[in-house]
Amino acid sequence: MALELRLKGAEGIARVLYCTLLVGQRIVVLHSFIKKTDKIPTKELAVAHKRLNEIKDAHP
Repeated sequence: MALELRLKGAEGIARVLYCTLLVGQRIVVLHSFIKKTDKIPTKELAVAHKRLNEIKDAHP
C-alpha cells in the first residue's frame, strides 16, 4: 500500500508517494512530483506502482 504526503510550496502542491517496510522498519519514497490538477495523473501513479512492485519483489 502506498501512502501520500502533501506539501505546499511556491511551485504548487507537491505530492510524495511512499510506502513502509517492516523489514528494517524503513520508509521508502516511491515518487514525488508537483501536482497541477485535482486528480493524480495516471502516469505519476504508474511510476509509484512500478517501484512499489519492485520493492515487494525484492523483499518477499
